[in-house]
Amino acid sequence: MVYMLRLLAVLVLTSVLAVPLHAQVPTTSTGSSSTSSTPVVPEDLTPDQVDDLVARMSDDQVRALLLDRLDAVAEKQTQVAPEKGILTIIRDLGTNMVMGWLHVLQQVPNLVSGQLQAFSNFSAAFAPGEMIVMFGYILAALLAGYAAEKLTIWLVLRRARPETGEEAGNLWSTVGFLFRRFCRELLGLVVFYVVLRFVGTHLLSAEELTFAGPMVFYLIWIPRLGAAISRFVLAPNRADLRLVNVSDRWAKYLHRNLIGLFLLGGFTIFIVGFNQANGVPMGETRLGFWLNTSVHIYIGIIAWRAREGLSDMMRGTDPDRSRFDEAVAKAYPYMAIGVSAVMWLVVEMIIGSGDRRLLLLLGSAPHYTTMFWLLMAPAIDTLIRGLVRHLAPPMMGDGPIAERAYKSTKRSYIRIGRVLAGIFVVLQIANAWEIDLRNVAAAGVGHDVAGALVEFLMIVAIGYIVNEVVSLWINRRLAAEMTASEQSPDEEAGEGGGAGGSRLATVLPLLRVSAQVAISVIFGLLAIGALGVDITPLLAGAGILGLAIGFGAQKLVADIVGGIFFLIDDAFRVGEYVDVGGTMGTVEKISIRSMQLRHHRGAVHTIPYGEIQKLTNFSRDWVIMKLKFTVPFDTDPNKVKKIFKKIGAEMMADEVHKDGFLQPFKSQGVFDFDDVGMIIRGKFMAKPGKQFTLRKEIFNRVKASFNEAGIDFARREVRVAIPGMEDNDNITEDQKRAVAAAASEASNQQGQAGPPADDR
Repeated sequence: MVYMLRLLAVLVLTSVLAVPLHAQVPTTSTGSSSTSSTPVVPEDLTPDQVDDLVARMSDDQVRALLLDRLDAVAEKQTQVAPEKGILTIIRDLGTNMVMGWLHVLQQVPNLVSGQLQAFSNFSAAFAPGEMIVMFGYILAALLAGYAAEKLTIWLVLRRARPETGEEAGNLWSTVGFLFRRFCRELLGLVVFYVVLRFVGTHLLSAEELTFAGPMVFYLIWIPRLGAAISRFVLAPNRADLRLVNVSDRWAKYLHRNLIGLFLLGGFTIFIVGFNQANGVPMGETRLGFWLNTSVHIYIGIIAWRAREGLSDMMRGTDPDRSRFDEAVAKAYPYMAIGVSAVMWLVVEMIIGSGDRRLLLLLGSAPHYTTMFWLLMAPAIDTLIRGLVRHLAPPMMGDGPIAERAYKSTKRSYIRIGRVLAGIFVVLQIANAWEIDLRNVAAAGVGHDVAGALVEFLMIVAIGYIVNEVVSLWINRRLAAEMTASEQSPDEEAGEGGGAGGSRLATVLPLLRVSAQVAISVIFGLLAIGALGVDITPLLAGAGILGLAIGFGAQKLVADIVGGIFFLIDDAFRVGEYVDVGGTMGTVEKISIRSMQLRHHRGAVHTIPYGEIQKLTNFSRDWVIMKLKFTVPFDTDPNKVKKIFKKIGAEMMADEVHKDGFLQPFKSQGVFDFDDVGMIIRGKFMAKPGKQFTLRKEIFNRVKASFNEAGIDFARREVRVAIPGMEDNDNITEDQKRAVAAAASEASNQQGQAGPPADDR
């Protein structure tokens, strides 16, 4: 043990000879106690001197010296440079970027010479004539692959359905035709690549394949694949098969330039690798800067020149576009230019930062992937809107309620699709930069800001999707219920008492609000907790606030509880005609604490549930309507009874009116006598809401039948008896005026009595 301590001390002292040493050496010793002094040890000790010094120390002194030296080394290692502020980092980054651009300008004269040097180094690896043979073999492999591709497509086309000009009959036939054509092209490209690779590996050496493989892949195969994708989407030569809303001019322009963009991008990746492999790093010529800048400038030029076509393409053909959709369509070309400029700047910032990991990552071109998906995001949104338009369930029923429900359903599907598409795009961009968002979220909960933010956004996205799904289901059910109970024009012109909606139509709006509040609260608390905020005080505060509201607003609680029990009892439904303490109207809207009644003359009454003592429902199950007809005293009641029975039978057989009856119209006989004649009453039982239409039709038919039977309705008459005037032929003018005055007074008295009371 002593030997090990001394050996370790020797090693430590030897390794820190450049550091001033202070050792404790013994002076006097008594038993186990000792006193020590601290002599200065020279810095230029030799290993032998160090060994001799350690040999003269006690074990405690060696241990103390060792601990002292280890503490000194640890303290030195913990001394790090002070962290730079954000302004300093930005200033240094800007300085590095400017210096980099100056270096680019300085290397302009070396662009041509450096590229020539790369070609020279490449050709120097071949004997005279071997390069020509290599290119001949490459050409032969290309021809073999192309011939195999054409043969494969010809064999496939022999079994394919011939074009009839009806491929654009509907969406499915159009997509099916384009997909089959794309699959044929893709199959041909695969055969082309496989045959090309097979022939190339047998004709070319391994060194030649390192050049031929990337050249064919980036300069031929990738642009051809991009052309196939562009033909599938833009269909430049078949406007009837085009999946996007763009004219022939812009479709052909975008198709040509997309191929050019793929070609330029492929050439950039190929030439960078070629120069590196042939002894000309990119730092010597900075060719990569110019090629990358050319790609971004090309994108900007395409977006600017085709801004009209791009806006039309983003706008789509859906007639139910929102203002947000229109704004995105107009801004898309400028967004494309902005994205291209920002990604160019990001690349320059990475180069200026000098971060080796990011510089190595740039070799896989993550900025191109990021730019691609950012530019595709609005196009994916347009695709989602198009798919929803064609795949969404059809509108249920007719009328404004059904139309509003249909549009609401479409918007819900679109919003869900947008969230899912946004998540997909973010994952693709994160994968391009080799960022695992799942690990970031798992490792950063409550500690790392990025991890907490990722988890926060994930929870918000999931909550939003759940809210939209629940709202979508409730809205569709509610639309079906409301459309089924929608009133006809005759019923809307009635006096109330129409049929109400189903129980679901009454409860679903409250369920929707309750579900949205619950989802918002639950996922809101989870999201806040993901940011590292302790939600326990929030829950405690919410409980205290609930108690305060409960004690301080007892009337509110009574209203809410009363409404719950009214709904449980199914006392009323939306659309039913009710009487609440003398206030009558149709239930138009219900909330947590009150209901709104719409009187048939237009007035709206809001009644809290806690104030309802008694509720009379006129629209539940069935309605009996009683009608009064006054006929002269000499009318035969049996004759009227037969007429009513005939009318009831005819209306029960009528296709228009029979569904509204529960019991046919029939006579109840003589009900009463008055000063004019006999009052004969008839009645019928109808479905709620149908009684007014049926009553109007019965009045029309009774009048027509009475005319045919020679029965008149009794008219109110005023008879004035004047003594001595039995002979009407000898009435003077003064007597006529007296009679007229008496009749007028009698008529006024009858008018002041008012109409008979409603027999409802």
